[in-house]
Amino acid sequence: QTRLVESGGGLVQPGGSLTLACKFFGLHRDHHAIGWFHQAPGEARKGVAVISDMPGGNLYAEAVKDRFTISRDNVKKTVFLQMNSLKPQDTGVYYCAAGFGGWYEEYYDSWGQGIEVTVSA
Repeated sequence: QTRLVESGGGLVQPGGSLTLACKFFGLHRDHHAIGWFHQAPGEARKGVAVISDMPGGNLYAEAVKDRFTISRDNVKKTVFLQMNSLKPQDTGVYYCAAGFGGWYEEYYDSWGQGIEVTVSA
């Protein structure tokens, strides 16, 4: 059974950095990608970064390109999201998910419980 567990959230000042971790268990062969999704307060959940073994490689949302980096350590069975130059609009709950890939949530069938990030002075 697939399970994903996020960690590393918290409170950070604008301009600061934070690294989220997504520990994964029990991936199956259709899980070509692990994505990070962000849900800001009162808004819909949106994809921010995807790491994939499919052609096309990794994806980044325009809002986080050049600030966020997604990486994967298969020995530790963990996907990381390094977030730099954080802005108040990065505040919200971050979820990692395993699935086929891309931006559509329907392509992901296993989700973590989410972790809260607050960017505030």
